[in-house]
Amino acid sequence: MNSNSLSKGTIMSIRDDARKMKLKAPYMANASIEDRNKALRMISEALKAGADKIFAANAEDMAEAEKNGVPGAVLKRLKFDEGKLKASTDGIESLIGIEDPIGRITLHRQLDEGLVLTRISCPIGVIGVIFEARPDAMIQIASLCIKSGNCAILKGGKETKQTNKEIFALIHEAVKSAGLPEECLYQATSHSEIDELLDCYGDVDLIIPRGSNTFVRYIMDNTRIPVMGHADGICHIYVDKAADQDMALKIITDAKIQYTAACNAVETILVHKDIADEFLPKLNDSMGKVGVTLKGDSATREIIPVEAIGEEGYIEYLSLMASVKVVDDVVEAVTHINSHGSHHTDAIITEDDTAASQFMQLTDSAGVYRNCSTRFADGFRYGFGAEVGISTSKLHARGPVGLDGLMTYKYMLNGSGQIVDDYAKGVREFRFRDL
Repeated sequence: MNSNSLSKGTIMSIRDDARKMKLKAPYMANASIEDRNKALRMISEALKAGADKIFAANAEDMAEAEKNGVPGAVLKRLKFDEGKLKASTDGIESLIGIEDPIGRITLHRQLDEGLVLTRISCPIGVIGVIFEARPDAMIQIASLCIKSGNCAILKGGKETKQTNKEIFALIHEAVKSAGLPEECLYQATSHSEIDELLDCYGDVDLIIPRGSNTFVRYIMDNTRIPVMGHADGICHIYVDKAADQDMALKIITDAKIQYTAACNAVETILVHKDIADEFLPKLNDSMGKVGVTLKGDSATREIIPVEAIGEEGYIEYLSLMASVKVVDDVVEAVTHINSHGSHHTDAIITEDDTAASQFMQLTDSAGVYRNCSTRFADGFRYGFGAEVGISTSKLHARGPVGLDGLMTYKYMLNGSGQIVDDYAKGVREFRFRDL
């Protein structure tokens, strides 16, 4: 078997590879924190030393993508340069400094004399991560999985095939040199392996997809393996009547153009009716200066000349375009967000504490902000070191998924000969006491 990628061919071959990884997962989970951190340091050093190879490979990918007419928003994601390398290695350094997530005791309880229950954190096991476009995602994901003691099957997008190949080779060699199990990381390289991976129920514990709405929906609809992720990034900013309008313009500009193609970029701007006449012309002028085109509802179009938008038009643009809607109050803003949004990240701009509290309590999203950009929805910016993605699910993990989102727990019960029948018959009684 090629140590740098999964075996090619039949469903059985990829299942066999996943099963081998599953059997190695407990050994990875029991690797010392010293060895896992050592691997991370070696990965950081290897990436820096191999930068020229990575950049050369990325140049090939970028040229091919441009030749194939890949949209500009996607091209920005494909680019891997000095800035993204530094951000990636900074994330690794931050990750090294985080406390070991494995073996944390979250419950320690005596059930009876000599019968003690402990709940401890442990890795999920084998995680399949399928991501499109961004090659730095491979670094983030591999690093998080190593720190958390998980094994990972990594499948990057075809657009950055050469970049991913170089990055994975450097990471995999560093992991082996650090003494971790060789089988803890695999790279799947062909598109056909996605469906093969999705068929590995029982051997792969979790699938994390990162990509477009269509892509994520496909993953969710075609596997029995649990899936953690989000299909859309329809983020909102509500400008309340008590907003500092200059602050609002600054925040909206950052949330829209700092990284237009990101899932946490703002897509819809809601404006309180009492300030609409004053604020909307400012917004239109501010957005026009940075190249953003606005669409609006009928109330918006009575104030500024923008293209019309219908109720079904509030979508994820991932481009220099945004929707605008005038609302009566906080309640209407929240209702719109909860019904049209994707439960990702939404913000209110206001100096009114009551309005802010109402908005933050009622908005049903993974991230709810006040007076700051939605672009803060990121594992690195949360101090997680990195993230494997954003989850809009309410089960297990929500929001930016860092180390904690890659952990589960197990119960350990230590006894001294106890049997349930004695308790059922009243011979013995439970004596619960938290230790």
